[in-house]
Amino acid sequence: MTIESIIGALIIGLILGFLGKLFAPGKQAIPIWLTILVGIAAAFIGTWIARAFGVQDTPGIDWIEVIVQIIVAAVGVSIVAGMYGRKRVG
Repeated sequence: MTIESIIGALIIGLILGFLGKLFAPGKQAIPIWLTILVGIAAAFIGTWIARAFGVQDTPGIDWIEVIVQIIVAAVGVSIVAGMYGRKRVG
């Protein structure tokens, strides 16, 4: 794994995590590092789902794959925010 691929994963994770927070309902009080981790996981899971449906490679930008990744990120952010908030209360 090169430094470029690590930086790329962090940037994609940040963007997908931010979009996940934007589309997730309610307020998510999770730190930026956790948002990035959720975004990175959403990128991998979203790509896997797109491949399972055979839509990972389309002409031009793979919009279907990107939309699936954003949906996965929104669900992931909601789940993690719920778990993170509950953990801090106790």
